[in-house]
Amino acid sequence: MSVWLDIIGMSEMGIEALPPALRQRVTSAGIVLGPERLVRGLRNGVVWKPTLEAMLEQVKHYRDTATVILATGDPMWFGIGATLSQHLDISEYRVHPGASAFQLAALKMGWPLQNAVTISIHGRPPELLHPLILPGNRILALTTDATTAPHVARMLEARGYSQSRLTVLENLGATTEKVSMAPAAGFALSIGDFYVLAIDCVADAGAALLPPVPGLPDDIFATDGQLTKREVRATSLAKLAPYPGALLWDVGAGCGSIAVEWMRAARDAKAIAFEREGERLQMIAVNADKLGVPGIRMINGDAPGNFAGLPIPDALFLGGSVADEALFEACWIALRAGGRLVANAVTIEGEQALFARQARLGGELARIEVSVIDSVGTQRVMRPRMAVLQWGVLKPDSPA
Repeated sequence: MSVWLDIIGMSEMGIEALPPALRQRVTSAGIVLGPERLVRGLRNGVVWKPTLEAMLEQVKHYRDTATVILATGDPMWFGIGATLSQHLDISEYRVHPGASAFQLAALKMGWPLQNAVTISIHGRPPELLHPLILPGNRILALTTDATTAPHVARMLEARGYSQSRLTVLENLGATTEKVSMAPAAGFALSIGDFYVLAIDCVADAGAALLPPVPGLPDDIFATDGQLTKREVRATSLAKLAPYPGALLWDVGAGCGSIAVEWMRAARDAKAIAFEREGERLQMIAVNADKLGVPGIRMINGDAPGNFAGLPIPDALFLGGSVADEALFEACWIALRAGGRLVANAVTIEGEQALFARQARLGGELARIEVSVIDSVGTQRVMRPRMAVLQWGVLKPDSPA
Protein backbone atom coordinates (compact mmCIF):
# COMPACT_ATOMS: atom_id res chain seq x y z
CA MET A 1 0.00 0.00 0.00
CA SER A 2 1.38 3.43 -0.90
CA VAL A 3 1.74 6.32 1.53
CA TRP A 4 -1.41 8.44 1.71
CA LEU A 5 -0.94 10.06 5.13
CA ASP A 6 1.67 12.52 6.45
CA ILE A 7 1.70 13.23 10.20
CA ILE A 8 3.51 16.50 10.82
CA GLY A 9 4.68 17.70 14.21
CA MET A 10 4.53 21.49 14.48
CA SER A 11 5.71 24.13 16.91
CA GLU A 12 3.47 26.83 18.34
CA MET A 13 4.85 29.14 15.63
CA GLY A 14 2.47 27.53 13.14
CA ILE A 15 2.66 26.33 9.54
CA GLU A 16 4.92 29.19 8.44
CA ALA A 17 7.69 27.83 10.66
CA LEU A 18 7.69 24.46 8.85
CA PRO A 19 10.39 23.64 6.26
CA PRO A 20 9.30 24.44 2.66
CA ALA A 21 8.78 20.78 1.69
CA LEU A 22 6.39 20.21 4.59
CA ARG A 23 4.53 23.48 3.94
CA GLN A 24 4.03 22.25 0.36
CA ARG A 25 2.56 18.98 1.64
CA VAL A 26 0.09 20.91 3.77
CA THR A 27 -1.06 23.20 0.97
CA SER A 28 -1.30 20.44 -1.66
CA ALA A 29 -3.07 17.83 0.50
CA GLY A 30 -6.68 16.98 -0.18
CA ILE A 31 -7.48 17.04 3.54
CA VAL A 32 -5.63 18.51 6.54
CA LEU A 33 -6.83 17.14 9.88
CA GLY A 34 -6.04 18.61 13.24
CA PRO A 35 -7.25 20.60 16.23
CA GLU A 36 -9.15 23.78 15.43
CA ARG A 37 -6.27 26.09 16.42
CA LEU A 38 -3.91 24.39 13.92
CA VAL A 39 -6.23 24.05 10.88
CA ARG A 40 -7.99 27.39 11.32
CA GLY A 41 -7.99 29.31 8.01
CA LEU A 42 -6.82 26.40 5.82
CA ARG A 43 -8.99 25.83 2.71
CA ASN A 44 -8.56 22.04 3.14
CA GLY A 45 -8.67 22.04 6.95
CA VAL A 46 -10.96 19.65 8.84
CA VAL A 47 -11.25 19.77 12.64
CA TRP A 48 -10.80 16.58 14.65
CA LYS A 49 -13.87 14.76 15.91
CA PRO A 50 -14.30 14.98 19.72
CA THR A 51 -13.55 11.35 20.71
CA LEU A 52 -10.63 9.04 19.94
CA GLU A 53 -12.88 6.43 18.32
CA ALA A 54 -14.44 9.07 16.08
CA MET A 55 -10.99 10.45 15.19
CA LEU A 56 -9.80 7.01 14.09
CA GLU A 57 -12.85 6.56 11.88
CA GLN A 58 -12.29 10.06 10.51
CA VAL A 59 -8.71 9.19 9.48
CA LYS A 60 -9.74 5.90 7.86
CA HIS A 61 -12.51 7.68 5.95
CA TYR A 62 -9.85 9.64 4.02
CA ARG A 63 -7.74 6.59 3.17
CA ASP A 64 -7.98 7.18 -0.60
CA THR A 65 -7.13 10.89 -0.28
CA ALA A 66 -3.74 12.60 0.16
CA THR A 67 -4.11 13.51 3.83
CA VAL A 68 -2.06 15.49 6.34
CA ILE A 69 -2.48 15.42 10.11
CA LEU A 70 -1.17 18.45 11.96
CA ALA A 71 -0.02 17.66 15.49
CA THR A 72 2.30 19.36 17.97
CA GLY A 73 5.84 18.30 18.80
CA ASP A 74 6.71 14.65 18.22
CA PRO A 75 3.56 12.75 17.15
CA MET A 76 5.16 9.43 18.17
CA TRP A 77 5.67 10.49 21.81
CA PHE A 78 2.25 10.20 23.48
CA GLY A 79 0.77 11.71 20.30
CA ILE A 80 -1.57 10.85 17.45
CA GLY A 81 1.23 9.05 15.60
CA ALA A 82 1.66 6.61 18.48
CA THR A 83 -2.08 5.93 18.45
CA LEU A 84 -2.38 5.49 14.68
CA SER A 85 0.61 3.14 14.61
CA GLN A 86 -1.66 0.58 16.28
CA HIS A 87 -4.31 0.91 13.55
CA LEU A 88 -2.44 1.57 10.29
CA ASP A 89 0.32 -0.29 8.49
CA ILE A 90 3.69 1.48 8.46
CA SER A 91 3.54 1.53 4.65
CA GLU A 92 0.54 3.87 4.79
CA TYR A 93 2.02 6.87 6.59
CA ARG A 94 5.09 9.01 7.22
CA VAL A 95 5.84 10.89 10.44
CA HIS A 96 7.68 14.22 10.45
CA PRO A 97 8.48 15.00 14.09
CA GLY A 98 9.09 18.42 15.57
CA ALA A 99 10.66 19.21 18.91
CA SER A 100 8.55 17.46 21.54
CA ALA A 101 6.94 19.24 24.47
CA PHE A 102 9.14 17.12 26.72
CA GLN A 103 12.30 18.33 24.97
CA LEU A 104 11.24 21.95 25.23
CA ALA A 105 10.25 21.55 28.88
CA ALA A 106 13.53 19.80 29.79
CA LEU A 107 15.49 22.62 28.18
CA LYS A 108 13.56 25.22 30.16
CA MET A 109 14.04 23.30 33.40
CA GLY A 110 17.69 22.46 32.78
CA TRP A 111 16.90 18.79 33.34
CA PRO A 112 18.79 16.12 31.35
CA LEU A 113 15.89 14.45 29.54
CA GLN A 114 17.33 10.95 29.93
CA ASN A 115 17.05 11.34 33.72
CA ALA A 116 13.47 12.60 33.75
CA VAL A 117 10.32 10.46 33.69
CA THR A 118 7.82 11.34 30.98
CA ILE A 119 4.12 10.56 31.15
CA SER A 120 0.86 11.70 29.60
CA ILE A 121 -2.08 12.41 31.88
CA HIS A 122 -3.87 14.23 29.07
CA GLY A 123 -7.39 12.84 29.21
CA ARG A 124 -6.19 10.31 31.80
CA PRO A 125 -6.46 10.13 35.60
CA PRO A 126 -3.69 12.09 37.36
CA GLU A 127 -3.55 9.15 39.80
CA LEU A 128 -1.35 7.41 37.21
CA LEU A 129 1.46 9.51 38.70
CA HIS A 130 1.44 7.63 42.04
CA PRO A 131 4.07 4.98 41.13
CA LEU A 132 6.37 7.79 39.95
CA ILE A 133 6.17 9.86 43.15
CA LEU A 134 9.52 8.99 44.72
CA PRO A 135 12.18 11.09 46.46
CA GLY A 136 14.29 12.99 43.93
CA ASN A 137 12.26 11.87 40.93
CA ARG A 138 11.71 14.46 38.22
CA ILE A 139 8.55 14.07 36.17
CA LEU A 140 7.43 15.78 32.98
CA ALA A 141 3.70 15.33 32.39
CA LEU A 142 1.38 16.27 29.54
CA THR A 143 -1.82 17.61 31.07
CA THR A 144 -5.54 17.91 30.34
CA ASP A 145 -6.44 21.45 31.38
CA ALA A 146 -6.11 24.04 34.15
CA THR A 147 -7.49 21.61 36.74
CA THR A 148 -4.65 19.09 36.36
CA ALA A 149 -1.89 20.94 38.22
CA PRO A 150 -4.01 21.70 41.36
CA HIS A 151 -5.18 18.07 41.39
CA VAL A 152 -1.57 16.85 41.26
CA ALA A 153 -0.61 19.31 44.02
CA ARG A 154 -3.31 17.88 46.30
CA MET A 155 -2.12 14.33 45.55
CA LEU A 156 1.45 15.27 46.46
CA GLU A 157 0.35 16.84 49.73
CA ALA A 158 -1.69 13.74 50.62
CA ARG A 159 1.31 11.51 49.87
CA GLY A 160 3.64 13.55 52.11
CA TYR A 161 5.41 15.40 49.29
CA SER A 162 4.11 18.88 50.13
CA GLN A 163 7.39 20.67 49.36
CA SER A 164 7.64 19.20 45.87
CA ARG A 165 8.08 21.92 43.27
CA LEU A 166 5.52 22.17 40.45
CA THR A 167 6.49 24.15 37.38
CA VAL A 168 3.81 25.01 34.85
CA LEU A 169 5.29 25.56 31.36
CA GLU A 170 2.58 27.14 29.21
CA ASN A 171 2.54 27.49 25.42
CA LEU A 172 6.12 26.32 24.98
CA GLY A 173 7.75 27.71 21.86
CA ALA A 174 5.09 30.39 21.33
CA THR A 175 5.30 34.13 21.84
CA THR A 176 2.86 33.66 24.75
CA GLU A 177 5.18 31.21 26.55
CA LYS A 178 4.94 31.46 30.34
CA VAL A 179 6.75 29.57 33.11
CA SER A 180 5.46 29.58 36.71
CA MET A 181 6.59 27.60 39.78
CA ALA A 182 5.04 26.91 43.17
CA PRO A 183 5.31 24.25 45.89
CA ALA A 184 2.58 21.61 46.14
CA ALA A 185 1.52 22.96 49.54
CA GLY A 186 -0.99 25.74 48.98
CA PHE A 187 -0.62 25.59 45.19
CA ALA A 188 -2.59 28.52 43.77
CA LEU A 189 -1.10 29.55 40.43
CA SER A 190 -3.38 31.10 37.83
CA ILE A 191 -2.82 28.99 34.70
CA GLY A 192 -4.36 28.24 31.32
CA ASP A 193 -5.26 24.92 29.71
CA PHE A 194 -2.20 24.26 27.53
CA TYR A 195 0.99 23.38 29.42
CA VAL A 196 3.53 20.78 30.47
CA LEU A 197 3.75 20.12 34.20
CA ALA A 198 7.23 19.57 35.65
CA ILE A 199 7.29 17.91 39.08
CA ASP A 200 10.42 17.85 41.23
CA CYS A 201 9.52 15.34 43.94
CA VAL A 202 10.62 16.27 47.48
CA ALA A 203 9.57 13.92 50.28
CA ASP A 204 8.53 15.28 53.66
CA ALA A 205 9.99 13.64 56.77
CA GLY A 206 8.21 10.33 57.32
CA ALA A 207 6.60 10.16 53.87
CA ALA A 208 5.79 6.57 52.88
CA LEU A 209 8.14 5.15 50.27
CA LEU A 210 6.03 3.33 47.65
CA PRO A 211 8.27 2.21 44.77
CA PRO A 212 6.99 0.09 41.86
CA VAL A 213 8.98 -2.89 43.19
CA PRO A 214 6.47 -5.50 44.49
CA GLY A 215 6.08 -5.90 48.24
CA LEU A 216 4.37 -2.71 49.42
CA PRO A 217 3.61 -2.43 53.15
CA ASP A 218 0.46 -4.29 54.16
CA ASP A 219 -1.02 -1.23 55.88
CA ILE A 220 -1.06 0.77 52.65
CA PHE A 221 -3.97 -1.35 51.39
CA ALA A 222 -7.62 -1.00 52.35
CA THR A 223 -8.55 -4.55 53.40
CA ASP A 224 -10.88 -6.65 55.52
CA GLY A 225 -8.04 -9.09 56.25
CA GLN A 226 -8.17 -10.94 52.91
CA LEU A 227 -4.72 -9.76 51.91
CA THR A 228 -1.72 -11.64 50.56
CA LYS A 229 0.90 -10.50 53.08
CA ARG A 230 3.88 -8.47 51.99
CA GLU A 231 6.60 -11.15 51.90
CA VAL A 232 4.37 -13.74 50.21
CA ARG A 233 3.05 -11.11 47.81
CA ALA A 234 6.58 -10.19 46.74
CA THR A 235 7.51 -13.82 46.00
CA SER A 236 4.19 -14.41 44.23
CA LEU A 237 4.78 -11.48 41.89
CA ALA A 238 8.38 -12.53 41.29
CA LYS A 239 7.09 -15.86 40.01
CA LEU A 240 4.25 -14.26 38.02
CA ALA A 241 6.98 -12.13 36.35
CA PRO A 242 5.19 -8.93 35.20
CA TYR A 243 6.30 -7.51 31.85
CA PRO A 244 5.15 -4.64 29.58
CA GLY A 245 1.62 -5.02 28.25
CA ALA A 246 0.98 -8.40 29.90
CA LEU A 247 -2.46 -9.29 31.30
CA LEU A 248 -2.97 -10.90 34.73
CA TRP A 249 -6.09 -12.60 35.98
CA ASP A 250 -6.30 -12.32 39.79
CA VAL A 251 -8.90 -14.95 40.69
CA GLY A 252 -10.25 -14.52 44.21
CA ALA A 253 -8.67 -11.08 44.38
CA GLY A 254 -9.66 -10.07 47.93
CA CYS A 255 -8.54 -6.45 48.21
CA GLY A 256 -6.68 -6.69 44.89
CA SER A 257 -3.13 -6.37 46.19
CA ILE A 258 -1.64 -8.83 43.65
CA ALA A 259 -3.42 -7.20 40.70
CA VAL A 260 -2.50 -3.69 41.87
CA GLU A 261 1.19 -4.50 42.30
CA TRP A 262 1.28 -6.38 38.98
CA MET A 263 0.10 -3.25 37.16
CA ARG A 264 2.59 -1.03 39.01
CA ALA A 265 5.50 -3.32 38.17
CA ALA A 266 5.59 -3.04 34.36
CA ARG A 267 4.66 -0.49 31.72
CA ASP A 268 1.11 -0.90 30.39
CA ALA A 269 0.61 -4.11 32.36
CA LYS A 270 -3.10 -4.92 32.74
CA ALA A 271 -5.08 -6.88 35.30
CA ILE A 272 -8.57 -8.30 35.77
CA ALA A 273 -9.58 -8.83 39.39
CA PHE A 274 -12.28 -11.48 39.98
CA GLU A 275 -14.08 -11.03 43.29
CA ARG A 276 -17.57 -12.03 44.37
CA GLU A 277 -17.86 -9.84 47.49
CA GLY A 278 -19.16 -6.35 46.73
CA GLU A 279 -17.37 -4.70 49.67
CA ARG A 280 -14.06 -6.12 48.51
CA LEU A 281 -14.66 -4.79 45.01
CA GLN A 282 -14.96 -1.35 46.58
CA MET A 283 -11.64 -1.93 48.38
CA ILE A 284 -9.99 -2.94 45.09
CA ALA A 285 -11.20 0.31 43.53
CA VAL A 286 -9.86 2.35 46.45
CA ASN A 287 -6.48 0.59 46.36
CA ALA A 288 -6.20 0.89 42.58
CA ASP A 289 -6.90 4.63 42.70
CA LYS A 290 -4.63 5.31 45.69
CA LEU A 291 -1.71 3.35 44.25
CA GLY A 292 -1.85 4.64 40.70
CA VAL A 293 -3.52 1.91 38.64
CA PRO A 294 -7.08 3.18 38.12
CA GLY A 295 -7.39 1.11 34.93
CA ILE A 296 -7.71 -2.19 36.80
CA ARG A 297 -10.76 -4.14 35.58
CA MET A 298 -13.05 -5.72 38.18
CA ILE A 299 -15.38 -8.66 37.56
CA ASN A 300 -18.07 -9.45 40.11
CA GLY A 301 -19.56 -12.90 40.64
CA ASP A 302 -18.53 -16.51 41.11
CA ALA A 303 -15.57 -17.79 39.11
CA PRO A 304 -15.32 -19.58 36.74
CA GLY A 305 -18.82 -18.68 35.60
CA ASN A 306 -17.67 -15.15 34.76
CA PHE A 307 -14.65 -16.14 32.59
CA ALA A 308 -16.47 -16.25 29.25
CA GLY A 309 -15.61 -13.62 26.65
CA LEU A 310 -12.64 -12.14 28.52
CA PRO A 311 -9.17 -11.61 26.99
CA ILE A 312 -6.74 -14.50 27.48
CA PRO A 313 -4.38 -13.96 30.42
CA ASP A 314 -0.59 -14.08 30.17
CA ALA A 315 -0.40 -14.91 33.88
CA LEU A 316 -2.91 -16.05 36.47
CA PHE A 317 -2.89 -15.84 40.26
CA LEU A 318 -5.22 -18.19 42.11
CA GLY A 319 -5.73 -16.59 45.48
CA GLY A 320 -8.94 -18.21 46.68
CA SER A 321 -10.62 -21.63 46.66
CA VAL A 322 -7.28 -23.25 45.81
CA ALA A 323 -8.61 -26.75 46.51
CA ASP A 324 -11.52 -26.36 44.07
CA GLU A 325 -10.52 -28.65 41.19
CA ALA A 326 -13.18 -27.34 38.80
CA LEU A 327 -12.02 -23.77 39.35
CA PHE A 328 -8.38 -24.75 38.81
CA GLU A 329 -9.16 -26.60 35.57
CA ALA A 330 -11.07 -23.59 34.25
CA CYS A 331 -8.12 -21.33 35.13
CA TRP A 332 -5.62 -23.70 33.49
CA ILE A 333 -7.70 -23.86 30.31
CA ALA A 334 -8.08 -20.05 30.24
CA LEU A 335 -4.34 -19.38 30.65
CA ARG A 336 -2.48 -18.90 27.38
CA ALA A 337 0.10 -21.47 26.32
CA GLY A 338 3.44 -20.39 27.77
CA GLY A 339 1.71 -18.39 30.52
CA ARG A 340 2.50 -18.54 34.23
CA LEU A 341 0.21 -19.64 37.07
CA VAL A 342 0.89 -19.09 40.76
CA ALA A 343 -1.30 -20.46 43.56
CA ASN A 344 -0.87 -20.12 47.32
CA ALA A 345 -2.37 -22.54 49.86
CA VAL A 346 -2.62 -22.34 53.65
CA THR A 347 -5.11 -25.17 54.33
CA ILE A 348 -4.38 -28.89 54.32
CA GLU A 349 -6.90 -29.37 51.51
CA GLY A 350 -5.28 -26.63 49.47
CA GLU A 351 -1.81 -28.06 50.03
CA GLN A 352 -2.95 -31.54 48.99
CA ALA A 353 -4.38 -30.09 45.78
CA LEU A 354 -1.12 -28.27 45.00
CA PHE A 355 1.00 -31.37 45.65
CA ALA A 356 -1.20 -33.38 43.29
CA ARG A 357 -1.14 -30.73 40.56
CA GLN A 358 2.62 -30.32 40.79
CA ALA A 359 3.07 -34.09 40.42
CA ARG A 360 0.88 -34.00 37.31
CA LEU A 361 1.91 -30.69 35.68
CA GLY A 362 5.34 -29.92 37.08
CA GLY A 363 6.47 -26.51 38.26
CA GLU A 364 7.99 -25.43 41.56
CA LEU A 365 6.71 -25.89 45.11
CA ALA A 366 8.03 -23.79 47.97
CA ARG A 367 6.93 -23.47 51.57
CA ILE A 368 7.12 -19.89 52.80
CA GLU A 369 7.28 -19.40 56.55
CA VAL A 370 7.50 -15.86 57.92
CA SER A 371 7.82 -14.71 61.52
CA VAL A 372 7.31 -11.12 62.66
CA ILE A 373 8.30 -9.26 65.80
CA ASP A 374 5.78 -9.37 68.66
CA SER A 375 5.80 -9.37 72.43
CA VAL A 376 4.82 -11.68 75.26
CA GLY A 377 4.49 -9.60 78.37
CA THR A 378 7.68 -7.57 78.60
CA GLN A 379 9.66 -9.90 76.33
CA ARG A 380 10.04 -9.70 72.56
CA VAL A 381 9.38 -12.76 70.41
CA MET A 382 9.23 -13.70 66.75
CA ARG A 383 5.65 -14.82 66.13
CA PRO A 384 5.13 -17.16 63.15
CA ARG A 385 2.45 -16.46 60.60
CA MET A 386 0.55 -19.24 58.86
CA ALA A 387 2.88 -21.10 56.50
CA VAL A 388 2.09 -20.78 52.79
CA LEU A 389 2.69 -23.47 50.18
CA GLN A 390 3.35 -21.75 46.89
CA TRP A 391 3.14 -23.41 43.49
CA GLY A 392 4.43 -21.71 40.37
CA VAL A 393 4.11 -23.39 36.99
CA LEU A 394 4.60 -22.54 33.33
CA LYS A 395 1.86 -23.82 31.03
CA PRO A 396 3.39 -25.78 28.14
CA ASP A 397 3.34 -24.25 24.66
CA SER A 398 1.71 -27.45 23.41
CA PRO A 399 -0.41 -30.09 25.19
CA ALA A 400 1.62 -32.69 27.09
